[in-house]
Amino acid sequence: MKRIVIVATGGTIASGRAQDQSVIADRKGAALLATLHDPLEGIAVEVDDFTALGSYALDLQTLHRLILRVASHLERSDCDGVVVTHGTDTMEESAFVSDLLIGSDKPVVFTGAQRHADMVDTDGPRNIADAVRVAASPQTVGLGTLVVFEGDIHAAATVTKTHASRVDTFRSPGYGKLGFIDQQTVFIGRRSARRCIDNHGLAEGIELVKPGLGSSPDYLEYCATKNVSGVVLEAFGRGNAPKGFAAAVAKLVGSSIPVVIASRCPEGRTDQIYGGDSGAVTLKAAGGIFAGELSAIKSRLLLSGLIAGKATQNEIANSFSMF
Repeated sequence: MKRIVIVATGGTIASGRAQDQSVIADRKGAALLATLHDPLEGIAVEVDDFTALGSYALDLQTLHRLILRVASHLERSDCDGVVVTHGTDTMEESAFVSDLLIGSDKPVVFTGAQRHADMVDTDGPRNIADAVRVAASPQTVGLGTLVVFEGDIHAAATVTKTHASRVDTFRSPGYGKLGFIDQQTVFIGRRSARRCIDNHGLAEGIELVKPGLGSSPDYLEYCATKNVSGVVLEAFGRGNAPKGFAAAVAKLVGSSIPVVIASRCPEGRTDQIYGGDSGAVTLKAAGGIFAGELSAIKSRLLLSGLIAGKATQNEIANSFSMF
């Protein structure tokens, strides 16, 4: 019999109506397990209550403690995989960090809900059952961390939340899902590449800057005067920015503050094609590191893990080249 550990962290899946009619995370893992409609045949489930928070309230240090907790279960000989119940707001970020920092081949599966536990049509019970079956499936061994939602299976590196309220919110733009669950059976259609880094923790102080048309580089220049650890610039298209941004990037890099250039587009890679004031070619010459296909929010987390490990500028660039 397979044994799966459910690590409960809160989120909508563990939430209900409070007296003031707001929705708060107050349900423990055992209560979530009790809502399942179908038996999980051939699977023993253990619950570990880590915390009960909306995922919008998590911070990097709490996330790192969660990763260490998950990793400790995976090290057990009697644990075949872990399911993490989690809020959807930042699920893609936590799942990505799990994928980066956990090197085990045992499956880690994140899931949650868009409709809270007091709603008649809550999607939580089905998602939990699907996630447990995916974590127990031999087909998912070696796939790294996955997100399972509304019957679909996604890779942590590519998945993103695309809709604020719909239950089919999670998508993998440009790639699509890895597989799906049908009638309690797990199907994997493709396998994704794994990219891990050493687990040295997560550094604080990584700023995420998103300019719009005609934005000023003043905030980037401000970052150069403060004790920031690094900056991710969510640039236009292939990795271009408004006038003046390249000079600000050069100032940051000259102060030993790495700057990563990601694209605000949901699909496609950054590349050095356009020149001029703060085109991608100019940003590269200023010392910017390009994120490839990795989104800005995930670039921030990869940069955080690399800086925690005291990676050099070249080592950071090499890590981002994997994406």
